Amino acid sequence: MRLISMAWRNVWRNSRRSMVTIAAMAFALWVMINYMGLVDGMIVGMEHDAVDLEVGDLQVVAQGYRDDPALDLVITDEGALLQGIDALGYQAAPRLLGGGLAAVDHDSAGVRLVGIDVARDARVTSIASRLNSGQWLDPDRPHDVVLGKRLARTLDAHVDDQLLVLSQGADGSIANDLYTIAGIMGGVGDAIDRSTVFMTAGAFRELMVLPQGVHQVTVRVPAGTDLDLAAARVTALDSGQAEHAIDVQTWRQILPTLATMLDSTRGLMGVVAFIVYIAIAILILNAMLMAVFERIRELGVMKAIGYGPLTVFGLILAESAMQTLVATGLGLVLALPSMWYLQNVGIDTGVLGGMSMMGMSFIHRWTGLYSVRGVQEPVFILWFMVGAAVLYPALKAARIRPIQAMRYQ
Repeated sequence: MRLISMAWRNVWRNSRRSMVTIAAMAFALWVMINYMGLVDGMIVGMEHDAVDLEVGDLQVVAQGYRDDPALDLVITDEGALLQGIDALGYQAAPRLLGGGLAAVDHDSAGVRLVGIDVARDARVTSIASRLNSGQWLDPDRPHDVVLGKRLARTLDAHVDDQLLVLSQGADGSIANDLYTIAGIMGGVGDAIDRSTVFMTAGAFRELMVLPQGVHQVTVRVPAGTDLDLAAARVTALDSGQAEHAIDVQTWRQILPTLATMLDSTRGLMGVVAFIVYIAIAILILNAMLMAVFERIRELGVMKAIGYGPLTVFGLILAESAMQTLVATGLGLVLALPSMWYLQNVGIDTGVLGGMSMMGMSFIHRWTGLYSVRGVQEPVFILWFMVGAAVLYPALKAARIRPIQAMRYQ
């Protein structure tokens, strides 16, 4: 108890230096808590967009379809496959994929046609939530379509305009029909924004003369599920596919560039934290060394009257711990309102919003993601770096000899 009292008194003997040190540690902690939360928010947001809007956790296609996406290369017994996936406790939605030419008045463009099961797709993706204008698909309105944002701009298309689609059916016939544009998407990603036309599965089958089979099954698994294990379980359902074996890949295999970027960003976050805290550690080292050199005679007297090296060592550690404790409390108090703001309001990204980044549309409002762990990590790193930095000054103080200290000028 006496040691703690002495340490607290010593902290404020040079109040200006202590306040600068505490302020620097508190500011570093505030910066790192907010920075790590923002980076976590960006990583989780981009992963969510990739998984929840388009790719899914897993994607199932017929073997060879990824290399040669032919219209007739389909998963033949999709009913049995979907039932098997449902039995595993996963959610799945089939999709039909094709290409063609679309025109509105005198403007035309190549398009990617996507036929969806509206009910199942709503359980697997949240693509409908990115609708910018109009309304989403309804099975009761089979001639409604929804266009990607940039495609609508290319065609100078608006809600309720008529869209002519021209393609080649699975039987070799000319496929053409007229559809009503029911909605236009907001920014999602390059593939959807530039060329995608969503329609109901029934409309796709009628247009492309494809009575059975699906090209792709998008699968979502419960949070925390190992994706490789889930992919292996879905692959084991392959026995029902008599004509074409299935190919199951995780979103990380489908979008390796995005997955690598997200992993690298997490690593970069650690590097930035290390650099910031190294600067703080140097500040602590300098401050505590100055405190030791200023008090060499005092520390020598303490040794002479019976205080042992461990007591002196503990005194210096206690002084730095008290400063760190005050800085931690101050940093957390300052971080609370900024965390609330960044998580609930976020940062308007301005002209960057909607721009393509690794094939995904960059968010218009960047929000942070904060958790107990996200706050604990910067606090733990701060304490660790301070502890490492103060070891040398504490050892220096503990090894002072009374006779030498008395002669110190």
